[in-house]
Amino acid sequence: MPRPTLSVIGLGYLGATHAICMADLGYDVIGLDVDAGKVEALANGTVPFFEPGLDELLAKVLPTGRLTFTTSYDDIAEAADVHFLCVGTPQRKGENAADISYVDAAVESLATRLRRPCTVVGKSTVPVGTAERVAEQFAHNEVELVWNPEFLREGWAIEDTLHPDRLVFGVTSERGEQTMRAVFAPIIDTGVPVVVTDLATAQLVKVAANAFLATKISFINAMAEVCEVVHADVKKLSEALSYDERIGGRFLHAGLGFGGGCLPKDIRAFMARAGELGVDQALTFLTEVDAINQRRRARMVDLTRELLDDSLSGRRIGVLGAAFKPHSDDIRDSPALDVASRLHRAGAHVTVYDPAALANARRDYPALAYAESAVDAAAGADAVLHLTEWPEFVQMDPEVLGAVVNRRNVVDGRNALDATRWRAAGWHYRALGRP
Repeated sequence: MPRPTLSVIGLGYLGATHAICMADLGYDVIGLDVDAGKVEALANGTVPFFEPGLDELLAKVLPTGRLTFTTSYDDIAEAADVHFLCVGTPQRKGENAADISYVDAAVESLATRLRRPCTVVGKSTVPVGTAERVAEQFAHNEVELVWNPEFLREGWAIEDTLHPDRLVFGVTSERGEQTMRAVFAPIIDTGVPVVVTDLATAQLVKVAANAFLATKISFINAMAEVCEVVHADVKKLSEALSYDERIGGRFLHAGLGFGGGCLPKDIRAFMARAGELGVDQALTFLTEVDAINQRRRARMVDLTRELLDDSLSGRRIGVLGAAFKPHSDDIRDSPALDVASRLHRAGAHVTVYDPAALANARRDYPALAYAESAVDAAAGADAVLHLTEWPEFVQMDPEVLGAVVNRRNVVDGRNALDATRWRAAGWHYRALGRP
């Protein structure tokens, strides 16, 4: 099968990464977004979000002419053989369910313009049953619909696109499978496993994976709650559990919990969809998974209050971290900013520093104060909170911060600092789930 021309609809985190990486693999790619500013930025070589290495990869592929950008559905309908749907599916305001209006709008805009046989590939995370409904809109156009869920980790998106753990193809025919094998041939040829399944299973894979991951994280955080009561060490508990090959150590690290634009909204949307399907009892455990995650944030505030003689009013607090995870500027459902905001509302003077997410944090949390370095954020602080495990925070010298703070109190929300080192430097060190 000749190498197909690709379009990527939606140039957010998923779509822009996919378009750039597929062009790097040698495909002709047209990226589309209704946001003209985003299209212009990418065409000029600027990625509109932070992802390590992606700016450099864009600069590499743009001169080849293989990657172009547009706001016109007519352009992609005429030129592309395979169309990737990569639009967002955020949580509906005031509900747990996913908002799939962006998917519906993209499908409608594309379906009315297709005039020749082609393949549409859904990569957006959608409620199961969405693909079957979408397929009906393409039936009259000789269009094959395939679902190919994404498994990107922010901070590792290039690696996860070019060297994924697996590829999942939800198909309804041999033609759909062969098209996907042609599209991903350079990746499949490296030995990446391929799972070929039906549309329903393919839609479930991503939300099931996120539900399992969230459950594992919340499990060890539930153990941290117990450890705090009995004065046990959740970090040692996690280490001991990790040697059991049935459990493993990945994502078995207690701390402030998960955030971002995927795990929280995906598990809530999964619960909502299960309710619509009449199998809500199958996923009731996710309610507690979500609740445990939220309790970690409240406990972080309580730990800080305990360190400060049970009073937050007027206290100066330096917060290290704003992004929901390191190597990202994404602040969606950020545990760090949630904690910072709670402290601010309790009367504390909070100053935040993050290596990549300051612009986004300033935009969405204008009531907080911000600094341009960890030292500046900690200046005069009565307590320092480590809330996003950027390497520069994990590796920093506690003596450097100790020279500028008012009191040497540190709360490690990620259980990533060397407690022995910080205590040796005269800090009162506290962490979630540890003595």
